[in-house]
Amino acid sequence: MRTTRTTVRFSSPFLLHGFDAPQPAGEYIVDQDDELIEGISWLAYRRVATFIHLPAIRAGTMTRQIIQIDPADLEAAIQKDGEISTGADPTKQG
Repeated sequence: MRTTRTTVRFSSPFLLHGFDAPQPAGEYIVDQDDELIEGISWLAYRRVATFIHLPAIRAGTMTRQIIQIDPADLEAAIQKDGEISTGADPTKQG
């Protein structure tokens, strides 16, 4: 088992599936747990869980939560945030 830790930054409030309320803009720690796939001749891993640490890194609160999330939901939220911050209209192409 291995855990990869990254930091994601949201420029705008965001909401992930299963959250009660939107989370404020800021930087968030995300952990991805992967397990080694046995029985092959090279190292390969598969994702088994993704977690986000709440609240944002600089929120100034002592209470912390680690919530399991769907990585596809996180990617969609990151993409949406990028479109909002750049003013891109996702309905227009090119």
